[in-house]
Parts: sequence; C-alpha cells; structure tokens
Amino acid sequence: MYSDKYNVNILTALLVKHGIRHAVVCPGSRNSPIVHNLNECPDISCYPVTDERSAAFYALGMTQALKQPVVVCVTSGTALLNVLPAVAEAYYQHRPLVVISADRPAQWIDQLDGQTLPQPDALGRFVEKAVTLPEPHDEEEQWYCNRLVNEALLWKRGPVHINVPISEPLFNYTVTALPDERLISLTPAVVSNVTLSHVCRMFLQAKRPMLISGQPMNPLMDEAVMEIGEDESYVPDFVLYTDGSIVSKRLKRFLRKAKETWAVNREGEVNDTFMNLTHVVQGDPDIVADMIRFNLEEMPHPFVQKWEALLAKLAEKADAEEPDYSQAAVVKYLEERLSTDAVVHYANSTAIRLANVYARHHVVYCNRGVNGIEGSLSTAAGFSVVTDERVFCVIGDLSFFYDQNALWNQNLRGNLRILLLNNGKGGIFNMLKGLEKSPARDRFIAAAHQTTAEGICQQNDIYYLSATTMEDMKKGVEILLSSDFSRPVVLEVFTS
Repeated sequence: MYSDKYNVNILTALLVKHGIRHAVVCPGSRNSPIVHNLNECPDISCYPVTDERSAAFYALGMTQALKQPVVVCVTSGTALLNVLPAVAEAYYQHRPLVVISADRPAQWIDQLDGQTLPQPDALGRFVEKAVTLPEPHDEEEQWYCNRLVNEALLWKRGPVHINVPISEPLFNYTVTALPDERLISLTPAVVSNVTLSHVCRMFLQAKRPMLISGQPMNPLMDEAVMEIGEDESYVPDFVLYTDGSIVSKRLKRFLRKAKETWAVNREGEVNDTFMNLTHVVQGDPDIVADMIRFNLEEMPHPFVQKWEALLAKLAEKADAEEPDYSQAAVVKYLEERLSTDAVVHYANSTAIRLANVYARHHVVYCNRGVNGIEGSLSTAAGFSVVTDERVFCVIGDLSFFYDQNALWNQNLRGNLRILLLNNGKGGIFNMLKGLEKSPARDRFIAAAHQTTAEGICQQNDIYYLSATTMEDMKKGVEILLSSDFSRPVVLEVFTS
C-alpha cells in the first residue's frame, strides 16, 4: 500500500517511468511518506544513510558507477542544506543527482514551527532545475504537479531539486497502486558526422595538435611539462580538450601558451580553462576522442609521436624509481599492482596529486568539481554498494576523519578497500612556500592531530590493518588486493 499523498504518488510513479532505480534515503518524519513509497515500490532499491551530507555523496558515487540518475531523499529543514556540498560537486561533474526534499506547508514557513525554512531554490545555482510540487486538489493541479516532475527528471546532465510540501496527517497508507502518469520524453541533440569530420580535420591539419582530457588523463603530463622546461617545440598550436577537470596547475599554465583550444563537452559549456578557447562543440567527448585516435592510427602525426616518445621515456623512468618509505612509495606500490581496469577513487589534496604521478589505470575518480575533501570517502562507498567490482579509495587523514560517517553504514560490503595515508596533518600545507613562517601552520591550518582509524573501524565492523614500515605496507597492500572479506578493509599507513 502506498501513501495517500497525491503529489508523493505522482512523484513515485514518474521516478519509475523515467528509469530511476536507486534511492539513498535519510531518516525523518516529514519525508516518511516519500521514503515509504520508495521502499514500497518494487522497481526502486533503497539505501539508508543517516548523515545527509554523507548520503548525498553516496548518491553521487552511485551515479558515477551506474551512469544513471540516483535519488537522495531528505526531510525538511536544515536536512536539505546538508546536501549542498555534494550537489555542488555533482553540478560541476554533470552527474544526475536527484535531490528530493520533504517540506512543510507554505503557510508555516518562518512561523517558528519545527524544521521550517524557505526550501524552494535553497540549493541555488548548483541545480539545473528546481521545482516545488503543489498538493493537488483538482485535475489542473494534478496536471501541474505531473508537468513539474517531468521537467525536473528530463534533465539528466546535472543535479535537480524536487521539493515536496506535505501536510499532516503523514502516515496514511491506503492507496493500492500508483497512478498511471503521463511521461514526457526528450530527444537530445547529437553530433553529426559532418561535425566530427570537421573537428578531426582541424586536429590533423594543425602543425602541433594535442588531444587532452581532464579525467581520465595521462598521469605523466605534469612531469612532462617539468621535463620540457622552456622548450617551445613541445607547445601545441591547437588543443582539443575533451572535458573534465585538470589537477595540475603547471599543466594548465603550459596549455595557456597554445594558440587556440576547441572544447568538446556534453553540455556545450564555455569552460575557458586555458584562456584561449575559440570553439565549443556540444557532444560526447568520448566519441570525438575515439575518432581522433582512429585517424591517428591511420595517419600518424609527427607532433603527437614526439609527445608519445617523451611520455614513454618518463614512464620507463618512473617504473625504475624506488622512492623511500613515504606516501609516494605507498601509492606507487599500490598502483603497480592494480589492473588497468581497476576502480580507484582518490581523495582531494595530496592523494590526487600522487595519482597525477603514479596512476596507471584507465580511469581515476576524484571529486574535482569543486575540489572539496568532505565527501571523498562517501562517494567511493556509494560507488561500491552498486557494483560487484572491488573499489579502492586512496585518502589522506583529514579527508578520512572528516567523512568517517561514510563507514557508519550497513549497506557496505567487502568490496570497498581503503588505503589511508596518515601523516598526522594536512601534509600539503608543507608544500606552500612561505607558510612555514606562520606559527599557526601546523596546529591551526594543517590541523595537526594524533588520531588513528582503529577505533572508528572497530565500532563500524571494518577490518583494520596498519603499517609503519615499508615491509608492513607491502604486506597490507597485498591483503587489500587479494583477500576476500564480507566487510570493508582499511589499511592505515603511517608516514612522515
């Protein structure tokens, strides 16, 4: 039996018709009619997460794994505001996160009633579409409610917000079946063969063309720019940029020397990252990149070959290096043993910068939309609950402890493997020239601490390993890679 709230039933029916099959749900009374319906619906799988901030990042990780929209459902009041960090990240990653918030009736907003605040447009410009549903009393209001839900769910290129006012009583479950709601569908624009041919022709005709993507990106590009120095013969005159954020500031500065850039992205957005953008092509960047690579196999380009030779030399040099026991050594050792198709999430700050040097697999996942550290573990955890693949998360201590509620979750299984790099503070602040002059650096800016993850793992039924030497680290990594567990595994590596 379903709730007797008509707007909730319209919403549930259209979630199913739009192909949405996964929902992360948070506790609360005002959203209980929605959660009841989601749980009652046989087409939708629910995943309970208590912490709303963590829950939204869980849903973000699921969208990465599934390549489909995923719901995060929260109750009224500040619960909605807690999802904003993940929504902002989803906005810049163009992930279809569907935020559904329960709300109080409009007449009670700002009247000092419990859990009330103005919720329409609370997520601001970080959602592509925001709608507030009516509580229908006649056919026209039913049509209006249907239209608003369709408008929101049609937008699959970024996060949307559906706000659902629900009057009391809340707990009547008397409806036997969901309504047969009208579905509005969308036919997206596609890149024509003529457009593809034009892009390829421009690339191949350039004297010094470069194809580059943000994620995934060849991890040796940063070192290549260091190796080149002031050699202008490596500077491209035509850059084809196929979407995604680039971690390295050094690489971005280098690409700003290019004469022009053409950007390919699904949204047709003007992202002038290199300050020389001249054309934007709206389309699938993977299709464009594959066509470029196919043409290069048929007609090798001398400038591309020059860069390939440089990258091959640097790869050989990196393979021969044996760094001392350090975070770099740990990441290098792990990466050398991962398969090229491994699912690996890197947290922001030092972890992703190490990936920029040592990663060897095809795809690196990282929340580089706004580069925050707050949801890295939850995103990886959310990814893991909707796949049978092993999901590895490489994360620093501040990111881990900030997001420890990601492990307070019974949905998790043994396929989540976490490599925790604990150096007792935000080590990246040691790299900022001039900051060492501040007596506030370690305690207040880098958040120095003596915390370990052992207790957190014990309370959440997480298998825990630790390492303080190279030998211990290698043994721990082999366990991460090879052993089977029913619950997640954390290897905490203590380094300077």
